Amino acid sequence: MFEFWTGSEQLPVWGFLIRALIVYIYTFVILKILGQRSIGTIHPLDFLFGVIIGDVLGEPLSSGNAPLGGPLAAASLIAGLHLLLSYIALHAPKFRRVVEDEPIILIEHGKILPEQLKKTKITVESLLMDLRLRNAIDLTEVDYAILESNGQISVIKKSEYQSATVSDVKPVPPAPKGYPTVLILDGKIVHPNLKKVGNETWLVDQLRQRGYQRPEEVFLMTMDEGGKIYISPKHIKSGQVALT
Repeated sequence: MFEFWTGSEQLPVWGFLIRALIVYIYTFVILKILGQRSIGTIHPLDFLFGVIIGDVLGEPLSSGNAPLGGPLAAASLIAGLHLLLSYIALHAPKFRRVVEDEPIILIEHGKILPEQLKKTKITVESLLMDLRLRNAIDLTEVDYAILESNGQISVIKKSEYQSATVSDVKPVPPAPKGYPTVLILDGKIVHPNLKKVGNETWLVDQLRQRGYQRPEEVFLMTMDEGGKIYISPKHIKSGQVALT
């Protein structure tokens, strides 16, 4: 009666159907627990998890004599480890760099960085293809190209080639925006980035001008090359403006 669970060399068709139903519901619940991810921006850690889970749970679906309990237990352990790594990475910025790669700049101020291409093993042809896919055919329009942690290349065009906003429609040319620098992340100062634009005294002064007393009150603070500062607080207050 429980051959679908224990396995049998002569497992009937209904046994495979029940196994498939159990594995589907189990995988659905696991994905709900792990949280929503965008398939188009899948992280390498998620890809690794998917490959292992598929291999572990695929065996009992294709082989009727394999018991089902062991693969489900192994998959639960893998899902638990994946969830634990994601949790630690979310709350420990230093450990996050072990799990997630830092974005790598491939084009800076319109100049291709050959050393970075060698480091990431990206050919010029592959770079140009990615730029074309992002509607950046003309290299003279590109300000930055960044290899993101999910393996995709994002493009920031020069200010004069970006889509105009209401604030940009002025008789003076728009200020350069460039690549935004993260100054505060989850209430913690990113000191290597801060050294590029100022010091802690300058940072605290900028925060106080915008109604914040301490970096711990800020979830994210960035500044682009035009000097525009973006602040997103940890706790949103009514009427509070983030972009300044």
